[in-house]
Amino acid sequence: MKTFKLKLLNIMEEKNGEIIPNHIPLLDGLIIDREDEKNQWTVEAYTERSLQPYFEELQASKSEVLIQVKISKESNAMATFITSIIGINEIGANINVLFIGNIVDKRKENIESLLTALIDEGFQGKELLEKFKELT
Repeated sequence: MKTFKLKLLNIMEEKNGEIIPNHIPLLDGLIIDREDEKNQWTVEAYTERSLQPYFEELQASKSEVLIQVKISKESNAMATFITSIIGINEIGANINVLFIGNIVDKRKENIESLLTALIDEGFQGKELLEKFKELT
């Protein structure tokens, strides 16, 4: 297992047909790559108790929760996860919320999109490989 600092958490919510990030203020947090056979990650968000009803409602109403996080540094790119809430715990005057889920691999999606665009532009064979290397 590998453990990282959770720097930012957004709960992705659907409103009027759009996906909107709901920023959750963190007091602290961790993200753990469990390195298990299901490629699951655990996200622990330590936040204010005033958010407890929000998370309880989210847990009761949705089997899957789409989240975006920043790991280790604010300057890192956002990572997207499909998760479920597995626990909400009172800790002193605050709460922690535990999520478990899988990362959505945007890099693979981006690579596939780039390759498709290059093929649509007529690149093939060695020329396709050279153009792909140039752009990545």
